[in-house]
Amino acid sequence: MANKKIGNRRSDTRVIRMELWFTPLLIVLPIVVSIFLIRDWFFRGFSMGLSTYDGELFLAVIILVGNIIFDTSFLKSLIFSNS
Repeated sequence: MANKKIGNRRSDTRVIRMELWFTPLLIVLPIVVSIFLIRDWFFRGFSMGLSTYDGELFLAVIILVGNIIFDTSFLKSLIFSNS
């Protein structure tokens, strides 16, 4: 049992390559969406004095904070797995 191969080296590099390709999508897309929602809240809600757009601000902050929390651990795992 000690000679049993733990993982396939080729599939491991393929998985890491796939993660590296999806990293910009996972990081940039939520940030763009939250910036769009904050911009929409500012121009329609804050500037015009409408409180109905406060939900967009709340949603944008949740997306942005969640993305920052997720991205730091995700990027750490990518950086340390390639070393």
